[in-house]
Amino acid sequence: MSRSTHPTVILAGGGTAGHVEPALAIGEALVSNHGARVEAFGTTRGLETSLVPARGFQLHLITPVPVPRRISLDLLKLPFRLVKSVGQARRVLKQTAADAVVGTGGYVSAPAYLAARTLGLPFYVVESNALAGVSNKLGVRLGGVGFNAVAGSGMPGEVVGIPVRPGLGEDPDGQHATRARNIWNLAPDRPTILVTGGSQGAQSINDAIVAARERLVAEGFQILHAYGKKNEAPAELEHYVGVPYIEDMAAALAVADMAICRAGAMTVAEVTAARLPALYVPLPHGNGEQARNADEVVAASAARRIRDEELTADLIVETVRDILGDGGAAAQMRKAFAGTSAGTVAEDLAARIVADIENDTMTDNTTTPHTTTTKE
Repeated sequence: MSRSTHPTVILAGGGTAGHVEPALAIGEALVSNHGARVEAFGTTRGLETSLVPARGFQLHLITPVPVPRRISLDLLKLPFRLVKSVGQARRVLKQTAADAVVGTGGYVSAPAYLAARTLGLPFYVVESNALAGVSNKLGVRLGGVGFNAVAGSGMPGEVVGIPVRPGLGEDPDGQHATRARNIWNLAPDRPTILVTGGSQGAQSINDAIVAARERLVAEGFQILHAYGKKNEAPAELEHYVGVPYIEDMAAALAVADMAICRAGAMTVAEVTAARLPALYVPLPHGNGEQARNADEVVAASAARRIRDEELTADLIVETVRDILGDGGAAAQMRKAFAGTSAGTVAEDLAARIVADIENDTMTDNTTTPHTTTTKE
């Protein structure tokens, strides 16, 4: 371990925002609360190429190592890709004199865990989903310290919740909401509906909100809709703002009165931290983890959930009327968040990581620092 007063921690979470954002949340807490030097691994395949530099962290690109789901030529290439990627990660860890690695899943995490293990560095595995991914399960088996968002993920580790950006949802002086109105030209006198299908967008949500938007606008609402970078932009409409991706989520959550969204782990965590009433439409594919991500807030009556196949324009209009109407449903849902687990997970994990480093409980790393971005 390096003996600097300020530790050096390398983040390893890539692909979707659900992997990148928890890592960045911990990184920001490490910097702001402990003066740590924080950098990140990434691959060219993920959102980290834009999100990480935008948040002020240096990004080291390494070769992605996706695991093919069927026997193919890619499967035969897997060992060679893995060796190359682990070698790249080892060089970065040596060059930066890293004290620890924090991984949150995705293609970049497995090589980072393996590199840390071979160098004797402590590493931490943070699983934000209701069901753990292959990379994070591997990380714990290799000796990483596991942390889970919820119980029963299939990965050993303490249950701590999901790390979200420090201060997310807090807007005591209204600066975030004002910034949102300026960025997206939102009216100050209209309730705002935030719509997002996650970092990739969701076609079913896009179709339903576009079919419902004229009625919603006519009833006095406005819509901020992240439709996904790979999807076609909807036609323009007054009081409807469509954007491919929302970079400033703190502003979007501050200005919103309710959300209609997928139930990705990070989305649920951020909406919960902002105490924002929501209608969740879990992704209908995969292992069902999205439906589970929203269990706690739905059980607390702080959010509602429907199946993807039930989503229609009529249902959206009826739900918005009910939540944001005069019946007080939104206020009741906000109060219900008091019984949920949103909190200071990022700050708590950052403190534990720094305490481990300061207490010298792990193997020393004696390499010398270097700051050149690796692009191999």
